[in-house]
Amino acid sequence: MTRQPSAGSIIEARCTRCREILNHTIVAMIGEKIARVECNTCKGTHNYRPVKPVKEPSAAKTVIRKTPAPRKVKVDPLEVARAEWEELQPNMNPDKAIPYDLNRAYRAKNLLLHPVFGLGVVQLVLQPNKIDVLFQEGVKRLRCG
Repeated sequence: MTRQPSAGSIIEARCTRCREILNHTIVAMIGEKIARVECNTCKGTHNYRPVKPVKEPSAAKTVIRKTPAPRKVKVDPLEVARAEWEELQPNMNPDKAIPYDLNRAYRAKNLLLHPVFGLGVVQLVLQPNKIDVLFQEGVKRLRCG
């Protein structure tokens, strides 16, 4: 059976000056609650700071980690354009190519002949006045009428 603490009793508490758990003498109580104590080592008087119970380490939690999905290999757009060019080239007839002109309007899949880039296929018509053309070197964005 434990004895009820009262003024003058000795109790273990955390000393604010020594910063350790030491024996203290109870100086003041409010009802059944300890209010102030005096350290028996340094004789400092302070509010009662009870000893915190030591937490026992809990069992290690097993963490299930998802295996990351394999990374997608980045596709080089230049390689894709070259592969598409190789696929389209056998069907191209340079005699039917339209000469490139800034003031002319083009449609998708038109074959055009550019003075610098050579033979190309219109892939995309961007409003109001641009086209994406696939040449042997890759896709170029050109102005048009």
